[in-house]
Amino acid sequence: MEDMNGIEVKNLEIGEKVKGTVTKVEEKQVLVDVQDSKVDGIIPISELSSLHIEKASDVVSEGDVLELIVTKVEEELLVLSKRKVDAEKAWEEMKVRFESGDIFEAEVKDVVKGGLVVDLGVRGFVPASLVEDYYVEDFSDYKDKTLTFKIVELDQEKNRLILSHRAVVEEEKQHQKKQLLTDIESGAVLEGTVQRITDFGAFVDIGGVDGLVHISQLSHEHVEKPSDVVTEGQKVQVKVLSVDRDNERISLSIKETLPGPWSDISEKAPKGSVLDGVVKRLVSYGAFVEVLPGVEGLVHISQISHKHIGTPHEVLQENQEVQVKVLDVNENDQRLSLSIKSLEEKEEEVTDYEMPEENTGFQLGEMIGDKLKDLK
Repeated sequence: MEDMNGIEVKNLEIGEKVKGTVTKVEEKQVLVDVQDSKVDGIIPISELSSLHIEKASDVVSEGDVLELIVTKVEEELLVLSKRKVDAEKAWEEMKVRFESGDIFEAEVKDVVKGGLVVDLGVRGFVPASLVEDYYVEDFSDYKDKTLTFKIVELDQEKNRLILSHRAVVEEEKQHQKKQLLTDIESGAVLEGTVQRITDFGAFVDIGGVDGLVHISQLSHEHVEKPSDVVTEGQKVQVKVLSVDRDNERISLSIKETLPGPWSDISEKAPKGSVLDGVVKRLVSYGAFVEVLPGVEGLVHISQISHKHIGTPHEVLQENQEVQVKVLDVNENDQRLSLSIKSLEEKEEEVTDYEMPEENTGFQLGEMIGDKLKDLK
């Protein structure tokens, strides 16, 4: 069909796509001149955007050329939609993002019961459980916040577009973990946070990956239960003992970052000082006595008693409490020489006979001689 100027005009049908130039912007609708059509078109405000808008001029201006879709054909008018075209394009884009697993940024438009709403040309929904990788009590401050998302479910027919920020966070953590496992070296000293405490030790987060501090590596002293020495959330210094990259296991030590029991031993147990100790081990040549947690010194067999003894077992037993005097201290070699006998009084040697005085005239030989007579 041709009009008077010989230009072909179409009888447009519902669902057809057309180009239209905005001729007038009213508050609640927009008038357009539709290409290849003898009748004008209008776009109701509800068909301008997928979001709620207050006035048409927020979205379009006079002279704009828009891609539109016919939603209704009246005798003197076409009713058109910009929203439907935008949504169709948006769905195409979302399908590409979904298939490639793209991560993208978007602003949270609304907080509703059960989650968040995001506008991507189509309405995207983020269920509460997919917002963070931890429990969130109140989402009210998420409105207008820009977050990173991945599409986890898409069904255009059902108008269903499910997004997840949590998946992005978890992916980043996994990447961080792999990077850390690659970079970390045995011997490194790092700061970490105690995450969990078990009967056999504590798990410490060292920046996206947890390492285990075994109970034996928590302290220089004997530890009954890990909760006696560390608490959840506590910041700690740890030394990396070993890294098993295949099984993603890291062994850590807190003990090795702490001053050892022997550090400053010359001040804690100076030469000449008297200390309380406990006999830990008896050996043929002496006794090892613990005088400070983790510090044992040797009481040599010659320093146990003023009396001559064959073995330390004759006068000492394990777990016996004793007082000792420090004879010598060597921090570098971690050696402490101790003495028990120097704290004990030396007993006077008592004999069962008295020597005769010179002026008695008696000779020792005569005394013995008399005694022999008595025996006969």
